Amino acid sequence: MDIFRLIRDIKSHLKLNFDEVDRWFEKDSETLNFQPSNGGWTIQQILEHIYLTNFYLLILIEKGTKKAMRNSMNLDLESEIKNYSFDRGNFEKIGEYGAFEWIRPEHMEPKGQLSLEEIKNLISQQYHQCISYLDLMKNGEGVLYKTTMTVNELGKINVYEYIYFLSLHAQRHLTQMRNNESETIKN
Repeated sequence: MDIFRLIRDIKSHLKLNFDEVDRWFEKDSETLNFQPSNGGWTIQQILEHIYLTNFYLLILIEKGTKKAMRNSMNLDLESEIKNYSFDRGNFEKIGEYGAFEWIRPEHMEPKGQLSLEEIKNLISQQYHQCISYLDLMKNGEGVLYKTTMTVNELGKINVYEYIYFLSLHAQRHLTQMRNNESETIKN
């Protein structure tokens, strides 16, 4: 496994998705607050949901990063990397809007208590947080700690995979925002 390529790929994926999320903050108020006909969230609510989900995932990612770095003192990193294979296909459904049913926890639902500018700044900070964890685990340490991910039955995933999951989650909601915008244009 080329762990350096994996880290580079995750960084690229994060940049691509976070840059696209960032562009949604520039939309006009009508587009941001349009209520889709299916009764789903507005784009502003989706942006808040992305922030909230990132917030909770980053708690686990931070703990995982610390444990992975601690484990790097006692485990054979080279051997772990050699025996690691990333099953990208196992994750791809996470990035597809509507690909599977999952009821998110209530604490990840938008409450409308943050301004658009606050959400934008917080998501930007979250992007930089992800990058700093990847930079910290630059030699492959992220494979040394796993946490269970129940979404779509992913099971035990390592810290790199958790960060990739976070990026895929944003990708999933980018599709949802595009769907909302197309409906706005039709109306």
